[in-house]
Amino acid sequence: MNAITKTLITVGIVLILLGLFWQIGSKWFPLGRLPGDIRIEKGNVQFYFPIVTCIVVSLLFAFISYVIRLFR
Repeated sequence: MNAITKTLITVGIVLILLGLFWQIGSKWFPLGRLPGDIRIEKGNVQFYFPIVTCIVVSLLFAFISYVIRLFR
């Protein structure tokens, strides 16, 4: 099997697992509704910017990539 094929399959499986975790795990870890996320509602207009959620996800991905590079 080609290296690109293996990479695409792995990325697909990881995305599926992340999607399942997001659906099932949202009861215990409310990503997108953390304190510090900006939500402005005026009339029929809503503006939502999940700044704290973005920071948490970024830190999580940075930690995962650090651990992967550590064991190479």
